[in-house]
Amino acid sequence: MKKIEAIIRPFKLDDVKEALLEEGIKGLTISEVRGYGRQKGHKETYRGSEYRIEFVPKIKIEIVIPDNKLEKVIEAIIRTAKTGQVGDGKIFISDISDVIRIRTEESGEEAL
Repeated sequence: MKKIEAIIRPFKLDDVKEALLEEGIKGLTISEVRGYGRQKGHKETYRGSEYRIEFVPKIKIEIVIPDNKLEKVIEAIIRTAKTGQVGDGKIFISDISDVIRIRTEESGEEAL
């Protein structure tokens, strides 16, 4: 099994969620996060005053999937989250050794 953590732009969340549903992903966890990458934040103007936003708001999506869905899920995220501009985000992929559903005590892929 694999865990995918995708950091995306907030306005792309609905598009990514729909694409994941089309790929058969039944559950996901999202978090509102802030951070910066290469762009190191950005400047905005409010009522004539310029100020710097150091930590840019993003959405972090976490899903755990069977190994055989990895490529399709990554393609779906990239296809729907990509704008071609700096700050589109990143995808992190980790191995998961086991998953246990607390209610039924199922483990492994059955627990997904």
